[in-house]
Parts: sequence; C-alpha cells; structure tokens
Amino acid sequence: MSMLKNLFHWQRGRQKSGYDKMLLCRAYWPVKFDMYLLRFPEGSEIPLHRDRVDNGEHYRLNIVLKKSRIGGQFICNEPIFETDRIKLFRPDISEHKVSRVIRGSRYLLSIGWIRD
Repeated sequence: MSMLKNLFHWQRGRQKSGYDKMLLCRAYWPVKFDMYLLRFPEGSEIPLHRDRVDNGEHYRLNIVLKKSRIGGQFICNEPIFETDRIKLFRPDISEHKVSRVIRGSRYLLSIGWIRD
C-alpha cells in the first residue's frame, strides 16, 4: 500500500540536497526495478556518492528530458554509456553526482534495476 501512496507524488530526494522525485513505477518481480521523474530546481545538487545495494548489480539509466540553462551536470567516474542526454551507469560501484543548478531547472527520467 505504501508504494501506491507514493505513486505520482513529488517527494524530497534521498540526498536531501534540493531535488525532488516522483515514483512512476516499481516492481519486485521478475526483475526488481523502479522508474522516477526527477526535478532539479535552481540551487539543487547531489553530492558525490554511491548507491549501495544489499545484493546483485545495480544499473541506472537516466534520460535528460530538460536541461538547466547553467549547471546541473551529471558527473560519473565510470559510466557504461554516456551521451549529452543519456547516462547508463552502475550507481552501486561508480561514484556520481549532479553539479549545482545555477539557472533554470533540470528534469530527467530515471530507470533503475538490480540484476542478481
């Protein structure tokens, strides 16, 4: 029931650094995955970190829907694949961050899954 309560509602991001997330979809079987819309208003950022998982390999695909005018750059030490708008990486083993959004806002679709 808690997943339904969180579905399609803006919440503060886990890093407590000013970004917001909206859960669009989540499943635990056959593959554990989630899909979020992320919103980065001016002044938000995400510090350098890793997203630990208890077991398996964590993958995340971020698709930039709207870039900020200044700032808000995704920085990842070891991306699997990266273009201007598409970022595929392992958040459990690769440190990553988003630089401070200076002007405008940034939106992205974030899809994550865990492979056993």
